[in-house]
Amino acid sequence: MKTELDLENWNRHEHFKFFSAFDEPFFGITVRLDCTNTYEEAKNKQESFFLSYLHKSLVAANSIENLRYRIEDDKVFKYETIDASPTINRTNGTFGFSYLKYNEDFEVFRDLALPVIQEVRESKGLVPGTGSQNVIHYSSLPWLDFTSVSHARHFGYSDSCPKISFGKMKETKGTYEFPVSIHVHHALVDGIHVGQFVEKFQDLLNQG
Repeated sequence: MKTELDLENWNRHEHFKFFSAFDEPFFGITVRLDCTNTYEEAKNKQESFFLSYLHKSLVAANSIENLRYRIEDDKVFKYETIDASPTINRTNGTFGFSYLKYNEDFEVFRDLALPVIQEVRESKGLVPGTGSQNVIHYSSLPWLDFTSVSHARHFGYSDSCPKISFGKMKETKGTYEFPVSIHVHHALVDGIHVGQFVEKFQDLLNQG
C-alpha cells in the first residue's frame, strides 16, 4: 500500500525540487552503535545475530515516515511499510541479493527470512529479490571496522531507496559495538530523520 504526497502542499517541496536536481542526491553518515544486549540475547537464545539486528533496524526505519518515502516518475509516494533487501554472503566468497518481507514480530520475520536466505546461499547468481521500491538496500561487511562507506551507483537509474551497511563488531571491556552506515536521498530525508532513525535503532538494540 502506498499513498501519493501532495507535493505543492508538502512542507519539503522546495527541498525536494532542490535536491532532486543533483547528480548525486544521496548523503551518508556513519555511526558506532552499542549492540551488546542484542548480541548477548541472540547468543543466549541461539538466534541469528544478523537477523536480530537487521530486524531491529527495519523496525526503526519503519517508524520514521521519511524513510518510507520513494520517488516514482517524479512523484513522491509514502509506503505503509518497507521491506529489506540485504546482500547474503556465500561460503565461496560471492554474495546474492535477497528480499525479506517485513513483519514487526521478530519470530514471524525470522521464519519468513530463513528459507529465503538458504535459497540465496545455495544459488549461484545475484538473484534479484524484487523490483519494488518499498525496500531498504542492506549490506553487511563483518570483516571491516569501517568509518565511512560509499556505494556503487548507476546514475541513469532513478533510485531513492535508503542504503544501510553494517560493519565488524568489536568488543571492548565487555561492550560490543559495530559501525552502521546510512545513505539516504536528500530530496526525501534530512539529517534530523537519520538522527531519529539512529536513536530508535539504538533504543531497540539496547532492549536485547
